Amino acid sequence: METPVPTTEVATSETPLKSTKDYVEDLAKKARAAAGPLAALSTAVKDQALLAMADSLEAKAGDILAANEKDLEAIETRGERKAFIDRLRLTPERITEMATGLREVAKLPDPVGETVKMWHRPNGMLVGRVRVPIGVIGIVYESRPNVTADSAALCLKSGNVCVLRGGSEAIHSNTVIAALLSEAAEKAGVPAGAISFVDRPERDVVVELLKQDEFIDLIIPRGGESLMKTVTQESRIPVIKHDKGVCHIYVDADADVAMAQKICLNAKVQRPSTCNAMETLLVHQSIARAFLPDLIARLKGAGVEVRGCPKTCQLSPEAKPAAEEDYGQEFLALILAVKVVKHMEEAMEHIARYGSHHTEAIITNDYGRTLRFLREVDASAVMVNASTRLNDGYQFGLGAEIGISTTRIHARGPMGLEELTCTKFVVYGSGQIRE
Repeated sequence: METPVPTTEVATSETPLKSTKDYVEDLAKKARAAAGPLAALSTAVKDQALLAMADSLEAKAGDILAANEKDLEAIETRGERKAFIDRLRLTPERITEMATGLREVAKLPDPVGETVKMWHRPNGMLVGRVRVPIGVIGIVYESRPNVTADSAALCLKSGNVCVLRGGSEAIHSNTVIAALLSEAAEKAGVPAGAISFVDRPERDVVVELLKQDEFIDLIIPRGGESLMKTVTQESRIPVIKHDKGVCHIYVDADADVAMAQKICLNAKVQRPSTCNAMETLLVHQSIARAFLPDLIARLKGAGVEVRGCPKTCQLSPEAKPAAEEDYGQEFLALILAVKVVKHMEEAMEHIARYGSHHTEAIITNDYGRTLRFLREVDASAVMVNASTRLNDGYQFGLGAEIGISTTRIHARGPMGLEELTCTKFVVYGSGQIRE
C-alpha cells in the first residue's frame, strides 16, 4: 500500500479542477514561504531530519518497491532502452544506498554560515563573505528515482527549499519517496514545504514551473536533450545544466598499455548507463597495434559492441565500422566508438568537436602532453591516467552531489553542498560613513 502524500509539504491533486497555472503557482508560493525558516534552521535539526528520512525509506521499502513496479510495468510496454529501464529500476539494495546517502550527507560539514574570507579596510571596517543558501531550487529530472532522495538531502543540508519534478515514467516511485521524505523531515522540525514535489505528470507543468521566477531562484535540469532544450528555451529562472555526457579517453603514444586497458574497461563497462561512462576511445596511431586488438577482445568479452574507424577495423575484425553519427553519441549502453588518431592535436580537435564538456581523460606518461591536455581540453573535469567514471561528488571527496554541472556559471562539475550556496557580504563597522 502506498503512503499517502501529506498535503502540508507535497503537492496533491485533491482539487481536480485546479488549473495547471494555479497548481504550480500555489506550490511555488508554499516553497518560498518555507525558505526563510529553513535557512535559519540549526545544523542539529537538519541532521536529525536527514537521519529520520533515511530510517523512513528503509522502513517503507516495500511501499517504494511496489510503486516502482508500477512504473516498470508501464515503461516496459513502451519498449524503452535497457539503460533507461536500469536507471528507473529500484531494488532493496538501491533503497539501502539511498538511505545510506542521506546518512552520509548528515555527517558532512554544514556550509551555511561559513565565513569564506574576511579583511580589514583602511577606515577600520571589517568586510567578509559568508555562505548562505541559494533559496528555492527547482530540480527537473528524468528516470532515476534516487535523484528524489539525493536532491532533497543536499538541498536540506545546504538550507535550500527544493521543488522536485521527476519524469512521468517514475511518477509512482517519486510520489511515495517524496511523501516519506517530507513527512519524516517535518516531524523532525523542518518547515512544511521545504521538500515540495510536483505530483502531476503533465508536460505543461514543467513549462509553468519555469515561469515562477518570483518564487524560485534556480533551476537544475537533469536528463536528455529534449528536457535540456525545453528548460533552456522556456525558463525565466537561471539554469545550471547537468547535460549529457559524451566522454572521451585519449590513449597517448607512450601510455602504459596494461594501465590503459584497465582504465578503458572500467570507464566503459563498470556502469555504462551513467553520464560519466566513456563513449568514445581515441588512440594514438603508434600504439594502436599493440593496444587495440587485445582491448577490443576484452571489451567484446564484456558484451561491448565496438564501432571503429577503418584503421580500428583493420586491427580487429571484431570491430564494426563506425558511422559518422556514432562520434558524439551518448550511448548509455555497452556500445563504444573508437578512432585511431595521428597525434594528440587530432584527439583534442575531435573532443572539441564532439564532446559535451562533461569528462575527458588522457592516458600518458609524458609530462608535457599531460599539462597541455589539462590546459587546453574544455570540460567540467579533465582526468589524467584515471577513469572517467571517477568524475563524481563522492569520489572527489564532496560527500555527495546533486549532479554534474556542464555549465560555467555558477558551478561546474560535481555540485556538492558548497555549490548549492552563494555568498553575501557582511560588514562590521564602528561608525564609519562615506565621505
